[in-house]
Amino acid sequence: MIKYITRELRSNIFNKKFQNIGYLPRWIIFAIDVTIVAVASIVTYVIIDNLSVKFDSYFERPVSSLIIVLTHAIFFMAFRTYAGIIRHSTFIDGVKLLVASTCAYFLLLTTNYIFFFTVNIRMFLPTALFITYVISFLLLFLFRILVKNVFETYLQTGDKNKLIKAVIFGADANAISVANALKTEKPSRFKLIAFIDKFNQVKTSKSILDLPIVNQIKSVHVILRSLGAEALIIAEKSLTKEETIALVEECIEYNFKVYTVPLITDWEDQKQISNQLKNFDIEDLLERKPIVLDNKSISSQIKNKTVLITGGAGSIGSEIVRQIINYEPSNLIILDQAESPLHNLKLEIAEISKKINVKTIIADIRDYSVIEKVFETFQPNFVYHAAAYKHVPLMEDNPSQAVLTNIVGTKNLADLSSIFNVEKFVMISTDKAVNPSSVMGASKRIAEKYVQSFNFKLLEKSNSTTKFITTRFGNVLGSNGSIVPLFTKQIQQGGPITITHPEIIRYFMTIPEACQLVLEAGAMGNGGEIYIFDMGKPVKIIDLANKMIRLAGFTPDNEIKIKIIGLRPGEKLYEELLNDTSKTLPTHNEKIMIGQDKVDYFEEVNSLIEDLILVSKNGNNQEIVSLMKRIVPEFKSMNSVFETLDV
Repeated sequence: MIKYITRELRSNIFNKKFQNIGYLPRWIIFAIDVTIVAVASIVTYVIIDNLSVKFDSYFERPVSSLIIVLTHAIFFMAFRTYAGIIRHSTFIDGVKLLVASTCAYFLLLTTNYIFFFTVNIRMFLPTALFITYVISFLLLFLFRILVKNVFETYLQTGDKNKLIKAVIFGADANAISVANALKTEKPSRFKLIAFIDKFNQVKTSKSILDLPIVNQIKSVHVILRSLGAEALIIAEKSLTKEETIALVEECIEYNFKVYTVPLITDWEDQKQISNQLKNFDIEDLLERKPIVLDNKSISSQIKNKTVLITGGAGSIGSEIVRQIINYEPSNLIILDQAESPLHNLKLEIAEISKKINVKTIIADIRDYSVIEKVFETFQPNFVYHAAAYKHVPLMEDNPSQAVLTNIVGTKNLADLSSIFNVEKFVMISTDKAVNPSSVMGASKRIAEKYVQSFNFKLLEKSNSTTKFITTRFGNVLGSNGSIVPLFTKQIQQGGPITITHPEIIRYFMTIPEACQLVLEAGAMGNGGEIYIFDMGKPVKIIDLANKMIRLAGFTPDNEIKIKIIGLRPGEKLYEELLNDTSKTLPTHNEKIMIGQDKVDYFEEVNSLIEDLILVSKNGNNQEIVSLMKRIVPEFKSMNSVFETLDV
């Protein structure tokens, strides 16, 4: 045991010292190369002597050897063969050595024949020059190969137990470039053991970069297990998204890590390619087709206009800001009450919005006079209303705040949009507003009712040109407070992942997808519509948790536990995008539909909201929620203290 520890300690000290060796000065490399040529010359004379060849030379051997060495030295300097770092020698360094040695050989040979024809005596034996040429080049090349291999061997020895044994999926130019970069990079992160070729189903014994090519005649997980691999690096650029998803899910199902790599043309730093290898995000596994936008329609409406975005520092609002910038509005007004996120967003977009006048305003949408001042000052043409309280359990505890922000704030913005003749007002709602089971969902449904009824009331009076549009979608992956960042944090902390119910299901889309569809719906809206987005297939939350654990390289219920904690107040097992009596109409974008809900009379809705505002200011939660249920009859509380109001 003591011998083993001593040996390991000595090995570690040696490796550490070896790794810390600096680069040799160029003059030392030059001196070694010149010495190698001198040795080659001496070896040549030994060979010639053993062949018993008689040869009269004009110069003595030391002088002849000196001329040969000096000639090579001149060409070494001319081609800078000493400038390369030996441990990082490449094919180019070998070519430079060959060219320098060949030039020296032909110069010596030419001089030798000129001297012979001039004074009828040779300076060198031509055979000896050729032998020196061959030996010197081989020794110079072998020196570099040996140094390179020694460094690679010892540098990998120190951390070989930490290297990830990986197989590259693909055998095309992109895959070979990835493998070459990973094999030569220091410090190493991966130990490559094979390529998988999906296009060849016949057994062969071919190899690339001294790595075997395994033909995909079996499932990928079987191949990985047989090779003793830990990870798969997907470098095959011809794979479809469906094939990639299937491959990733197969790997995570059998506890293999999986990475993707960009095309070689997209590499920012070809020396640090492993930094560009990334784990698949859960967003990458959403089975969704790319969204195709009607950019011309959006641009024609927004270009050179003034756009106001409320909640602009939030996850949805900030992405709308980023996308709106691409359509070149003349003025972009970003309004939020969160100081730090608003400041960070301002810094982020400062570089990409130099042609656009960007104003950041700290304000609360509940304060009518402050918001009125904003409208007076900037006269917006478009309003995207993303400001809202959205956390279901918090709003169950604070129904007055849900009313004042989600309802009163929306009412303030809608009223002012009409007064200041805003062209379009686009409200961002949620699927929780459909058959609501929570205060938050009910508050958003009341806001929808107000906006929609207000639009038709103004149409009747014909005294407003503002078009009021509502967009409704489900959960957004990666948004502030959403489930994916929560799961990520819980995994980083070693678990457990907490899930409210094993059967809970949600619809998901990414932040960019949601915001793209908001812009598209806003462009196509004529007023009064509630646009519903195609959310794809519903996702079981426990399946989502399992995938995220596997993508992080852990085993569910073994290394990371999943804990069921019970439904939270106001939480439903299933979310809906339409209520039972609603129908949908298609639009030119297959991912956007128009929900046909019953439109209430504005006077009735407005009167009830005024009553709700008064009650909310008094802060009696039971009265607030009771009145909300009156405005939204389908509002049935779940897992909440307000369930008694439904009896």
